[in-house]
Amino acid sequence: MAETKIESAVERIPYDIHTVFFFFFHLKILEKIKEQLPAEQTQKMEEKIQELEFGEDFIRVKVDGLGQKICMRIVEQEENKTLKFGFENLPLDMNFWIQFKEVAPQQTAIKLTLKVDMPFMFKMMLPDKKLQEGTDQAAKMLAQLPYANLLQWV
Repeated sequence: MAETKIESAVERIPYDIHTVFFFFFHLKILEKIKEQLPAEQTQKMEEKIQELEFGEDFIRVKVDGLGQKICMRIVEQEENKTLKFGFENLPLDMNFWIQFKEVAPQQTAIKLTLKVDMPFMFKMMLPDKKLQEGTDQAAKMLAQLPYANLLQWV
């Protein structure tokens, strides 16, 4: 087994830390984002994702090619500082966490950290470079969520 730890670049979100943390702590609210995505993005997502379910502290998804639902669940939290997520039904041990830091009254910085413990065979198929790119893309995507539109559901 090989353990890999990847950290994203720091991304900034133009909202206060309490608002940003709230949205990630209550994952069910993120379901509303899908409704606001342009049709082109929704279609691309639906090509790969067969089922998507949101709960208060989990997201369950069935991805084309994996055959079973994967669950991402909040397993630890430190209010306005860190949320740690664990995964269920993966062929490898993986978790990630989001760190939050207020850098100004209406400016929150986030950083994602991914930790994967995988067999060497998977390591060859998922090189660190790919994991880094994916982690950076995820951080950018989270920073670009439509927080202003989501405030109406709070």
